[in-house]
Amino acid sequence: MHIPDGFLSPQTYLPAYAVAAAAWWWAAKGLRERLDETTVPRLAMLTALAYALGLVMVPLPGGTSGHALGVATLALLFGLRLAFLAYSGVLLLQSLLFGAGGVTALAVNALAMGLVGAAAAITAKRMFARLGDSAAVAIAAWFSVVLPGAVVALVLGLQPLITHQPDGTPLFFPFGLAITLPAVLLPHAAIGIGEALLTVAVWRYAKSRRWA
Repeated sequence: MHIPDGFLSPQTYLPAYAVAAAAWWWAAKGLRERLDETTVPRLAMLTALAYALGLVMVPLPGGTSGHALGVATLALLFGLRLAFLAYSGVLLLQSLLFGAGGVTALAVNALAMGLVGAAAAITAKRMFARLGDSAAVAIAAWFSVVLPGAVVALVLGLQPLITHQPDGTPLFFPFGLAITLPAVLLPHAAIGIGEALLTVAVWRYAKSRRWA
């Protein structure tokens, strides 16, 4: 799901960086008060899990790949702002150390996976709480993968409309929404099932340790 360098136009990633900068500033407000001697090691451990999950690429039809996120676990245990900051750090390290996602695309990746993914998980868990704790967590984790996938598919699919040559030839990512939406959403709907199972397992462990 990581968008690499060269796929997004400056007309896309520069405004995205402005939005992300505001979101990072908002998320970091009062950070010191939210971190204590018990939160930091738990956050570090589960951020490391998210980092590892993001490097396990699952081959997908069409020559691309997908991966689990782990952002739902961060969001449900630590809240939206800490989850967004932690996952932004994950994406930064992955892009710099392994080339998984581009530096120019970092803001879009962070907003899609870190912010939308975390917000989707928190919202879905509240909406489906009546189904029981495990079911709500599973649905939240599924949405935390699928909705970021939809954002990534939309951003990529709009590139041919945003920047193109006079004859209509795309200057950056060449495929439109008719290709990107099914190509991203269908595989990630399946990946979301695995994410749901993993998140429920981690959630139950956290509950047993009274972390949640």
